[in-house]
Amino acid sequence: MSTRAYYERINRFVQKQAPPMASAPLLIESLDYSQVYEAKQADDWDRVAQILTDSARRLETAGAQGLVIAANTMHKVYDQLAEAVSLPILHIADHVGEAMQKAECSNAALLGTRFVMTESFYRQRLIGYGVDLLPPKPEDVEMVDGIIYKELMLGRVTRDAERALKTIITSKDKEGAEAIVLACAELEMVVDTRANVLPVFDSTEIHCRAAADFILN
Repeated sequence: MSTRAYYERINRFVQKQAPPMASAPLLIESLDYSQVYEAKQADDWDRVAQILTDSARRLETAGAQGLVIAANTMHKVYDQLAEAVSLPILHIADHVGEAMQKAECSNAALLGTRFVMTESFYRQRLIGYGVDLLPPKPEDVEMVDGIIYKELMLGRVTRDAERALKTIITSKDKEGAEAIVLACAELEMVVDTRANVLPVFDSTEIHCRAAADFILN
């Protein structure tokens, strides 16, 4: 899903700014996610980093001038990847943080996989832009992570999942969050990013806009 979303959105942003009939010059390598998933489940993040590094080097050899990792969780190995290639890599959390800073949003709740919601590799990037993040509740982490991996990534979209996310977002509003950071492309399948009780910073949308700007500039 994320590969298609990135391709369509980057092209849409490019077409809005470029001359008629323009399209984004993209080199895409869509990985076999089962290999990544197996390594992730084994907590073998060195293996995950190696898979992404091999891919990045192939893209660099093919002529890529910049890299976008089309997955929030995979930014956990961003540092290893950045050390392995000479290309600039657009970090998704940096661009989300910049968007929040520009919107003067200083308090939010982060929704994504358990890695994104609980670990520092993503949270600290946002905090660096002056964003205060609500602490993740264990029950919310379990619920959202389960919906992502057991349903959405398998193509299952249910009303129960939609209701669960709506309930969580409503609770974040009551807890004082000013906004939601939607840090997983698949969550858009069950979250209305344009009509919600709180403003939603859609990481995929923001990242794709940044990629289009990189291409055009």
